[in-house]
Amino acid sequence: MKVASLLILMTFMAVLSLAQDLVVTETSGWFESAYVTWQALEDVNHFNVYYRGQDQVEHQIDDQLIRDYGDFYRADVLGLKAGEYTLSIASVIAGQEVNVVDANTVMVRPHDRSGFAFWSDAYPEVNEQDVNDFWDALSPGAYKYDGTPKDGAVILYITQNTKDVIEMDVDGANENPCVGLLEILEGFKKGKDTRPLIVRLVGQITDPLSLNKGDIVIENHNNLSSYITFEGVGNDATADGWGLRLKNATNVEVRNLGFMNCDSDEGDDLGLQQDNEHIWIHHCDFFYGNSGSDADQDKGDGALDCKKSTYVTISYNHFWDTGKTNLLGLGEDTTEGLYITYHHNWYDHSDSRHPRVRFYSAHVYNNYYDGVAKYGVGATMGSSVFVEANYFRKCRYPMLTSMQGSDVYDESTGTHDYSDMPTFSKEDGGSIKAFNNIMIGQPRFVSYGAAGYPNSTVQFDAYVATTRDEWVDGTVMSNRGSNIYNNFDTQLDLMIDADVNNPGDVPERVMLYAGRVNGGDFVWTFNQTTDDTAYEVNEPLKEALASYQTGLVAVQGDAEGPSEDPNDPNDNGGAIIGDVVHNFTESGKTSEFFAITGNLSDSKGTVYYDGLTLTQCLKIESSTLITFTTVEEAELTLVFNDDENDSIMIDGIKIDIAHGTATMTLASGSHEITKSNPANLYLISLIAVP
Repeated sequence: MKVASLLILMTFMAVLSLAQDLVVTETSGWFESAYVTWQALEDVNHFNVYYRGQDQVEHQIDDQLIRDYGDFYRADVLGLKAGEYTLSIASVIAGQEVNVVDANTVMVRPHDRSGFAFWSDAYPEVNEQDVNDFWDALSPGAYKYDGTPKDGAVILYITQNTKDVIEMDVDGANENPCVGLLEILEGFKKGKDTRPLIVRLVGQITDPLSLNKGDIVIENHNNLSSYITFEGVGNDATADGWGLRLKNATNVEVRNLGFMNCDSDEGDDLGLQQDNEHIWIHHCDFFYGNSGSDADQDKGDGALDCKKSTYVTISYNHFWDTGKTNLLGLGEDTTEGLYITYHHNWYDHSDSRHPRVRFYSAHVYNNYYDGVAKYGVGATMGSSVFVEANYFRKCRYPMLTSMQGSDVYDESTGTHDYSDMPTFSKEDGGSIKAFNNIMIGQPRFVSYGAAGYPNSTVQFDAYVATTRDEWVDGTVMSNRGSNIYNNFDTQLDLMIDADVNNPGDVPERVMLYAGRVNGGDFVWTFNQTTDDTAYEVNEPLKEALASYQTGLVAVQGDAEGPSEDPNDPNDNGGAIIGDVVHNFTESGKTSEFFAITGNLSDSKGTVYYDGLTLTQCLKIESSTLITFTTVEEAELTLVFNDDENDSIMIDGIKIDIAHGTATMTLASGSHEITKSNPANLYLISLIAVP
């Protein structure tokens, strides 16, 4: 044992100088999060990352937030309140931290919690002493109003490797443990489990084996005490090929995700399908879905649609050339109690429906309409839409009211003769009140009573107010349906107190902050000369989305389960006590103690070891990762093909394989096995050192 300990010490000292060369390449704060990147080190592949705020208390982040991108590593710290933070990285060798490097101090911003998702009739009566609890309860999702996780929150990490095997016990589920992402969320369907749930997606997640009509579905039986956040980690979290659907859901937040190549039966990247309230969708990227069967579904069905839901905020999202972007309303048949806010969204060469509104009272402000080929806001069926302080650049029709004005205007004759084939709808008209918008490069916009336009009190696109709080009287009505504006914006404190930016500042702010962290990892530049007026599929863009591949190589701590209380002294969490043997021939990748990611094979030969006949192995490849924890010193033995004489990485140390075996004495703590050279692993043995 003394010789083995000496070898470990010598190896530790040999790589000490290498670990000290850790170079931080980028550090930045974002909205209630921060991140740091650093150069990869040749023989180190395990790191610990810490953060400390102004109180100088140090916190360690979860392993799954630390990712390997080949030539660099990245760690994202989530759930931070606004303020200054310092992030630190430590190289881990043989279970011990070798060196800790501080990154630059960063400033973390608060999220913009504006809009109807945060509305409550009780707001004016809240006592000052209860205001924090009030806002925490009102804030949709599993984070408090200050950005930190709500008390008792459960954090679940979903990766490409864990999406189908992750397990969690859910109160009220038909059977426990629930296995796989969909089944875990199905467990919340009855609304009996009221623990705040944070689902964090890491990297590019393709279709899970279990989907509901091609979607992951979030429900919680409209339980007001249930809070769910569904979020991406970093700048490359992507739902690739599947959709997300909310129904019968309350207090749900979706943020920092990219949606692409969706081919679900429902058709939408993200759909608020029915009976949802207090929903917040923000900082997401919406790309093409797969082509649908209808002629107008070449870019997919819908990007982010909302039906039969209320108290919703859709903010700071980036829509990339989407076709039917934001449908709002379908069959509600009432104008009562339906409220939604769209703000600071980037409609980047998208075509139409920004939003296209039935029935709702909608506040649409500070959005950037950037080269929109068809129309911006469309109002039908008794809707009242307050369009405020937006920036329209080359938007063909910034605002349309159904069956009147520009919707039915015939450019060739200069008359309103297109009633049989309007631009966007044959339904009764809604009502639009517009104020303080900037419009540049549109072919046509007609305000109510505008000079130079015949009959402009009937054939108008929107009523343009002279002051923000102007009351629109009942003489202003839609040409078809005689609908009038309900003046909701002048009666609700939330609207009156809204923090609205100057429209001239909108393009810069929206382009800087909309979408995933720092704009996400997908880069595309539209050609304004051709793309401003085109609404056909951009074939090169579609090909780039179809062939998209994340640069992510590995997730540290992959295949671990939910984190409920990591400081519980009575929970070993699967840590190894005593002797353990894992036989890949008998057990495959299933283990109570080892988290195993990688590919099995039964065609790499037969190995005879300690009276066992071993015929199945785990292939040691770049994606292979084995993690485990010991609570006492143990002798590790790895068994390979008899003629194997290469090496394997154990806790960042390159260990030689001699005649088919590699051995190392491990201290208590967390450990991992990764690739040094390609090999085939048949058995793992851990024997406690007396």
